[in-house]
Amino acid sequence: MRLDLYATSRSSLVDVNGKEWSIQEIAKKAGTTSRTLRHYGDLGLLAPSRIGTNGYRYYDQDALVRLQRILLLRELGLSLPVIGELLEGERDPAAALRTHLRLLEQERERIARQIASVRTTLHKTERGEELMAEEVFDGFDHTQYEEEVSRRWGRDAYEKGDRWWRSLTEAQRKGFLKEHEDIARDWGRAHGAGAAADGDLAQGIARRHVAWLSTTTGVGRSYVIGLGQMYVDDPRFGANYDQHGAGTAVFVRDALTVYAERHLTDADGGDPADDGVRGG
Repeated sequence: MRLDLYATSRSSLVDVNGKEWSIQEIAKKAGTTSRTLRHYGDLGLLAPSRIGTNGYRYYDQDALVRLQRILLLRELGLSLPVIGELLEGERDPAAALRTHLRLLEQERERIARQIASVRTTLHKTERGEELMAEEVFDGFDHTQYEEEVSRRWGRDAYEKGDRWWRSLTEAQRKGFLKEHEDIARDWGRAHGAGAAADGDLAQGIARRHVAWLSTTTGVGRSYVIGLGQMYVDDPRFGANYDQHGAGTAVFVRDALTVYAERHLTDADGGDPADDGVRGG
């Protein structure tokens, strides 16, 4: 991930006295090209703070912060149209950056665990020592969500989902994830075809989606509606759908909301933590 904008000197990032940077300077520091920055400008993602008499584009501190957000969201695999929608809806860039910083720190911790796991595996393999499964696969499983799920929905919710996941065979886990991939792809196709969120096509996919969510527990109206909103609000989940076409996550939310209001009640039960554990 290009994080040069975090690491540049104080004079480059924290000068509040009107300092500007040329498009060539910003492109070099961000590890991108002037052509890319102009493209961002043409799409309305990153307007220069001013254009000089020589036609050159110049960027101030606010533009640097916005570019950092664009680069970070690109690293999540989001398309430029989706990034534009997210930036347009942001009212507090600092809050958005704090959220993204937390995600980066979690990813750093996960990668550190993977590095340590591979190092241990290599060391023991070379020495002919016995391997332990816990060491080999540390950092590769879904427990990276443990703290977040426990904080959002309680420790019992995490442990319930964790027991269910660990009870599956490898083939069952792959089948479960493959089913969601198929559903996400169908959401993208329906949205791309211009289907209505409350139409038969979208509601058929919504029925499959809810059935997939119900694999381990019943799901209620509030659960499904809240989950659909999370697909839009949280880039980690939204990317699963928007990778199949910009705006698909919003389409999924709208269709699931219609389905939940038509067919579900809160008496149906369900715990949103299950989806947090699965990363659906």
